[in-house]
Amino acid sequence: MMRVLVIVLLAANALFFIWSRGWLDAVTGLPAQGSREPQRLAAQQHPERIQPLAASAAAALAQRSCLELGPLEGDAALAAAQAALKAAGAEAQVHSSELPGVWAVATIKLADPEFRARKEATYKQLRLAFEPLEGLPDEQPAFVLSRHAGQAEATAAAAALDKRGLKGLRVLVLKPPVHRHNLVIAQADGLLAAKLRASKDAALAAGFKACSAAPAASAASAGG
Repeated sequence: MMRVLVIVLLAANALFFIWSRGWLDAVTGLPAQGSREPQRLAAQQHPERIQPLAASAAAALAQRSCLELGPLEGDAALAAAQAALKAAGAEAQVHSSELPGVWAVATIKLADPEFRARKEATYKQLRLAFEPLEGLPDEQPAFVLSRHAGQAEATAAAAALDKRGLKGLRVLVLKPPVHRHNLVIAQADGLLAAKLRASKDAALAAGFKACSAAPAASAASAGG
């Protein structure tokens, strides 16, 4: 009986030894190390390397100011500035407005000097104001009879002149409408403010300034 007990104890000790080494983890499903993950200890930050913030840096973090970038003209400029801010770890609100374009009622190209002179005489006789077309080299020479803030308004004016017997008129875009944007960071800490003002990114070349009391914008939306 004693011999059997000794054999059982030896077998149990051998089994425990094998299990404690982790050799039976795949068989038993019970890891010898339990839920411990020693690899996490190796990945821990070294506390001796952690340095407290300098007083000046702490004070800068405590500062809060409102920064404004812009105006940026066009959606491409807005997208580039937002990408630059995201890379810097900042988020901004977008305040947008639209600058109206300019449409003109103009003549067709008057390449023939004699034909151009007859048109000029006709407009003077009818007491219609006109001026040489400028800024569109491919459409010159031509006369501009009127300017308008919208395409529909210009089209209506051209139709009215056509009814008066004035032919050879067209509607041209002298200046397309432009979306203008301002980016606002309402609560920038001192470190972020200094970082953004020192940035050399071309997308932020417009420069940051203190927020205006009432940003000129007709629409606002959160942007990142």
